[in-house]
Amino acid sequence: MSRRQSRESALQVLYQIDMSGTDPRQALGLFWQCFEPPEDIREFTTELVEGTYKERTRLDEMISAAASHWRIGRLPKVELNLLRMGVYELLSYPQISANVTINEAIEIARLYCGDEAPMFINGVLDQVAATVGKKAQADESKQ
Repeated sequence: MSRRQSRESALQVLYQIDMSGTDPRQALGLFWQCFEPPEDIREFTTELVEGTYKERTRLDEMISAAASHWRIGRLPKVELNLLRMGVYELLSYPQISANVTINEAIEIARLYCGDEAPMFINGVLDQVAATVGKKAQADESKQ
């Protein structure tokens, strides 16, 4: 459950950064002033926020390629940040299966996004996972 809490916290911080233009370190500092999670949640949240923020241009390019008929600028900020975080996790955490990353993003979308978002998030992350070869790894591990 702590990874889920980390992902939800990271989404909230990334949204704050997008809406306020705050630096990631400052946004994390403000977030930790309000919430005092256990160290493992804090650590994974920080990794997700800093990595996603640093790689956002590359992540946006990958999302654009996978989200046919959608421009990044037209995506709601919550969905965009959830996609960025999911793509970052697919690329940066080989020990976490694509299925886990995608399912977690879908569940978080059910909590924070509109009714259509979970299906959209699933489609985009599934496409990215296939593009980077992580989907094939997940499929092989099932055999």
